[in-house]
Amino acid sequence: MKRVAMLLALLALAACSSPPPADPGPPQVDRLTTRNLPQGDIVGFVDDDTQAHIWRSIPYAKAPVGDLRWRAPRPPERWTGWREAVKPAPWCPQQLSALDGVDKARFGEVVGQEDCLYLNVYAPSMSQAAALQAKLPVMVWIHGGSNTWGRAEQYDASVLASRFEVIVVVIQYRIGALGWMAHPALREGGTLPDDASPNFGTLDQIRALEWVRDEIAPFGGDPGRVTIFGESAGGHNVASLLVSPRARGLFHRAIIQSGSFRSTPLAQAEGLEGDKPEAGLVIAPRILGAGKPVTGDALRAAPVKAIYDAYKRPDGDLDPIRVIADGTVLPAGGLDAVLADPAGYNAVPVITGANLDEMKLFNALNPKLVDFVFGKLPRIRDKPFYEAVSRYPSRMWRANAVDEPAARMTGGGHAPVWAYRFDWDEEGKILGSDLGALLGAGHSLEIPFVFGNFKLLGAFDKYAFTAGNRATRTTLSDAMMSYWVNFAATGAPGKGVEGDLPEWKAWSSAPKAERLILFDTEKGGGVRMTADREGGRRIVADLLADATLKTPAQRCDIFTRLVRDNPELRPLGPAGCPATATEGQ
Repeated sequence: MKRVAMLLALLALAACSSPPPADPGPPQVDRLTTRNLPQGDIVGFVDDDTQAHIWRSIPYAKAPVGDLRWRAPRPPERWTGWREAVKPAPWCPQQLSALDGVDKARFGEVVGQEDCLYLNVYAPSMSQAAALQAKLPVMVWIHGGSNTWGRAEQYDASVLASRFEVIVVVIQYRIGALGWMAHPALREGGTLPDDASPNFGTLDQIRALEWVRDEIAPFGGDPGRVTIFGESAGGHNVASLLVSPRARGLFHRAIIQSGSFRSTPLAQAEGLEGDKPEAGLVIAPRILGAGKPVTGDALRAAPVKAIYDAYKRPDGDLDPIRVIADGTVLPAGGLDAVLADPAGYNAVPVITGANLDEMKLFNALNPKLVDFVFGKLPRIRDKPFYEAVSRYPSRMWRANAVDEPAARMTGGGHAPVWAYRFDWDEEGKILGSDLGALLGAGHSLEIPFVFGNFKLLGAFDKYAFTAGNRATRTTLSDAMMSYWVNFAATGAPGKGVEGDLPEWKAWSSAPKAERLILFDTEKGGGVRMTADREGGRRIVADLLADATLKTPAQRCDIFTRLVRDNPELRPLGPAGCPATATEGQ
């Protein structure tokens, strides 16, 4: 995530020709948005462009501070009087990066506060009386950011809510070490069964879904039609909720965008097995200082900065353990262990998908793959190798996140599952650098299409999303929103809300079956079904036969990247490849 943030900042710097506009401050409350919740009375504001009704910074849990740090979340207190819900929620503790729009001198600074368990609600314009009768489908967005970074204010769901008559809830949750931390001392003194779990961020998401169940009706939502969706770490979290017995009955469909089904065994997360430097038994003494007794009370009293400092690597980055197979909130055998048995997880309708060029967003800042014009703007050094080193790991991402899980779920009797690949790569150019080639259908690029607005990357947006591609990308975005909302409303994407799109057929492992929908403009082939299926054996075979690679070293480099996260592939590869990647050099 750190490399991604740096890349986007460099592109934004290259794009900027004038200072950003001044912050206009919070919007004015609008009495049209008055709602009487079981939790208390609330008023929000109306979006000027879409007329969507918006409520920000609604508490869904007590502040996880003091004795509640590293505890399961508790329901919030009811308030009295009117709550004005117009200001963004405070961020959960996280490291500042280039994406935060701050001076480089502040990169790595820890900001935010532990009192951060808030959510935003977006709804189409309607009166309070109409909202009580509406019973619209509800979509709960779980943000990405490697489960170490991100917040609700980054995602504007006003277009999606207003255009397609859906309620969208965007949640924040504890991230990083405050969201996932396994140590026996943290279980001391727990008063709830969930206090035994180290998956605090996952429990926050479950608490948010309980809030939706109890509070969403006055906003116009149907608590019996709740869809969870998220991208990257958010998709990973959706997969976690899919297999969590604690989340049973709290949602009714799930959409996993570029997610993962990986998890860390509890014994490794604690440090009882393996040699992970981020294990709890290793980290806790660093938080408190050498020689000091490690207790739950001491850890809960430690400054947030001390927690972050304990995890810092020599390069200043952080890599805490997250998503832990604890046997309490998540299955002890891991997220993917139960997919073949629908009785073992929340077998709701599922969409899972990935982007064609996932890895390009990560490769675009690698100095061994790109040169930097004026020290800022990346340009590809060796285009055939750049394409190949992006293509095969991206295909493996899809195999692990889409094809394999879909095949296991449907093979075990869970149907239906739908799968997609996002292919749009028609970004513009900046100072001669072709962003379509550099970023393509990279990681996270589908998010603007799903939300119906193109305000994802700050100053960089106007170069990726240009006037020249506006009409075609808007058409593609309309189609994707229509499928997503029809899935939320009915449990199947079908032909979209209006029934005028190509039919999105459910996954099938039958030979030659059309099992995957591709999302692209007409220039790229349009929205269409395909029988394509990915798997590690096929990917390695294609790599070994790839004539665009100039040297055996390049082929070994890519193969080593594949094996890093997929060791089962090693017997399929070329002999003599080194243990670590050389990145084509």
